[in-house]
Order: sequence, then C-alpha cells, then structure tokens
Amino acid sequence: MPYNLSDYLVIGISSRALFDLTKENEIFQNEGREAYCKYQLEHEEEILEKGAGFNLIEGFLRLNDIVPSKRKVEVIIMSKNNPDTSLRIFNSIEHYGLDIARAALTSGQPLTPYLKAFSVDLFLSSDEGDVQEAVDAGFAAGLIYNPQKYDNSPLNKIKIAFDGDAVLFSDEAERIYKAKGLDAFVEHERHNAKKPLPEGPFAKLLKTIAFIQSQFDPKDVPIRTALVTARGSHAHERVIRTLRAWNVRIDEAFFLGGAPKDGILEAFGAHIFFDDQDVHLEGASKVVPSAKVPYKTQVEVDDTEE
Repeated sequence: MPYNLSDYLVIGISSRALFDLTKENEIFQNEGREAYCKYQLEHEEEILEKGAGFNLIEGFLRLNDIVPSKRKVEVIIMSKNNPDTSLRIFNSIEHYGLDIARAALTSGQPLTPYLKAFSVDLFLSSDEGDVQEAVDAGFAAGLIYNPQKYDNSPLNKIKIAFDGDAVLFSDEAERIYKAKGLDAFVEHERHNAKKPLPEGPFAKLLKTIAFIQSQFDPKDVPIRTALVTARGSHAHERVIRTLRAWNVRIDEAFFLGGAPKDGILEAFGAHIFFDDQDVHLEGASKVVPSAKVPYKTQVEVDDTEE
C-alpha cells in the first residue's frame, strides 16, 4: 500500500539549513559549482556540524518515538545538490541517527514543484530564492537566518513562536498600518474585532500542529506554541477571536506594542521563530533560531475594509 504523506506533518528542509555548510557555500559562491563538488567529494567521509534547523528537526522526529505505531512527522531533505555530491549529507544524517528516509536532489533545478509532490507543510531553507518561490506557490516557507550561536542540547519539548500579521494571519491589517498609521490600524481592528482575520501563510501549519498537540495528554504535550506580535493589547480581541474560530489553542501570547521581541523569545526558549520583518529577526536571531517569511512577489490589489 502506498505511503500517504498527506497523513503526516511533512517538513522539507535544505541540507544547508539542517547542517552547517558555511564553508562549503563560500566555496560555491567564490569558486563555482565545480570547486564545490570537488570539495564535497574529497570530504564526503567528514561528518558535518549541526546547522540552525538541526535541533528543531531532531525534536520533531522524536515525536515519532513517543508512540512508534503512530508516526506523526516526516522530514524530506530537499537540495539542489546532484546525487553524486550528496553522500556527505546522507553520511551525516546516519551519524546523528536522524530518521530521514526521503530526499529530493535536483542538480540545480527548482525545488518548488516537489513541495506539492511530497505534500510539504513547511519548507525551511538558507536559499532566499528557493524560499521566495515556495511562498509564491502558496507554501509555508522560512528563510533560516544564520544564527549567532548553536544550541545543540537535545529537545524535550519543541517550542515554536510565530509573528501574527503576514505570518499566521494575512497582511491585511499590516498594510493599513503602513499606509495610514497606527490610529487607522487600531480603529480598523476595533471595527472588525468580531470578524476573524484572513489566514496567512502559516495558518495551516499552526492548525496541523494544534491537531498533533490534541493527540497527547494535556499535561504532557511535547510541542508548545507562542504568538509574539508587535500588536498592542488594544488590538488583541480580533486575534483571540480568530484563533478561537480556527479552533486553535495557542499556549502563550505576547502583545508587545512595538517593544523588542528578542527578550521574550529568549525567555520563551523558542527553537524557531517565524517573522516577516528583518527589524525583528535581526535581534531575534541573536538569541533563538529564526526564519524570515517573505511576502509574495505578486502583491494583490488592496481590498481591505475601511
């Protein structure tokens, strides 16, 4: 019987997001593909160091060990490497004992068509172009920031933090804020307080995580989520009613009113933080692994309510 990946939380991750390939990428950028391939072949027995997304992936895969008969997560390595230079990646996966059985190696061809083929719910990469293509195609995707530090300690509980507008929710309210200012934003949110916000690129992922959470004893759920938003408490009602309408229980919520996010994220202990703005990610990435959610290339006509 075929293995139906649509029954699982499927995470696609690039080799450069899973492992630290900083040196190898510099060779590729400065000396070209041929030099990169030569280096990888010459060093294919050397185990790669863990990268920014390693702990998160390891933590998700451990969910499958809690009840082995009921797998919940599948991870796909998705890379533009060619198969001949991929042995170092597979050797490193085996060395760390990661339960990853699937890979897409495209020899430089676009990865986006294979996101749908593998039923990917979340795509993480260190390549800006690949992430942009994925977002444009409607997938939840994040550009992993180079972390200031790597936390290699094993995860007993996965902690995921999300920004609100343009990540969990659409950018409807954010566009009003940018175009007309804070007062117009506050008035718009109060006027629409009982109307759920439209879904953003990560809404489906949050719902999938909430479904997985519901399968565990409430006292011992291995995933914890947080909303960390620049909204102030004056704009909280619509957010809470939206999550209620989605039947999603988020564990912690922080309405910061424009205050810095890095201190909250460090206190929460996020293993990944998704945001759409560099101004927040630059500080956040110094204390927790962080990923940028870019806007779609094609901007729709503004049809927000007045």
